[in-house]
Amino acid sequence: MTFLIQQTLIYAVPLMIVALAGVFAERSGIINLALEGIMVFGAFIGVWFVRILQTSDAILSLKQSGNWVALQGVELLTMLVAAAFGALFSLLLSFASINLRADQTIGGTALNLLATAVAVVISKNFSDSGSAKLNYSNKPFLFSIGGLELSIFVPLGIALLIISYIVLYKTRFGLRLRACGENPQAADSLGINVYKMRYAGTTISGALAGMGGFVYALTTANCASNGDVAGFGFLALAVMIFGNWKPVNIAASSLLFGLFKCIAASYASIDINGDGVYMLAEIGISAHLYRMLPYIVTLLVLAFTSKSSRAPKAEGIPYDKGQR
Repeated sequence: MTFLIQQTLIYAVPLMIVALAGVFAERSGIINLALEGIMVFGAFIGVWFVRILQTSDAILSLKQSGNWVALQGVELLTMLVAAAFGALFSLLLSFASINLRADQTIGGTALNLLATAVAVVISKNFSDSGSAKLNYSNKPFLFSIGGLELSIFVPLGIALLIISYIVLYKTRFGLRLRACGENPQAADSLGINVYKMRYAGTTISGALAGMGGFVYALTTANCASNGDVAGFGFLALAVMIFGNWKPVNIAASSLLFGLFKCIAASYASIDINGDGVYMLAEIGISAHLYRMLPYIVTLLVLAFTSKSSRAPKAEGIPYDKGQR
């Protein structure tokens, strides 16, 4: 059971961070289907940044001295770098959606293709294995609570959840952001710059998605980035819809989807009762079915809950100030 909880959290944390990214964009009125591509870009940039740092004398001396606290600082610095590049990459979606009034679905799809292509081409040119790969263990970035061995990204994810809730529901910025996603004409009539708020929402979305991509690469992808995040960006969209665009609901949804991702990836190692019997592996169900399980659950959840979900009214609709 301990193993199940640990593995579920490993998958749930990046899902939650990227789902929160989608909330900020869609609450402002922009559909961010580029979450998958921004995750790829953030994972790729983060892994390569750490890889470059690994060759520096300062990092080598930290490893030799066993200064894990300082190494964790490097990890957090890399997350900020991934967030910054994710935010920059999301500006392409902002410009296309806000300034050019392009179709947001098509724009997001194009960015997904672009990010994957960039990551694959650069990885193949600079790595014999075709991927950016780190050569260190995650052990320094783990801690234990009550017998659970958790990553430092778990408390970081909780902190981001709390901050997101406060920003969206307890600040003037959050109120204005939500107003732009619900009724931009009314918001504009009150002096709110809808274009700037949508740029801000999409930029925050890109930063969180880039951060989530790096967390994915460092935890679930074995410290590697090869231009693929296994559909996590689209799963995060499902988590966001199932959570009804609300941070607390999204946290609960992330745990549910994280559980099924855990079962899909580790079904042969899960000992539910602690009696040494790996029940899921001995049932005789095909491994392919377990791997399909998260996506089957996604389809079922969206089929039964999408009617009751309430998306921001103005999401996906380009705002034209002259049509008020």
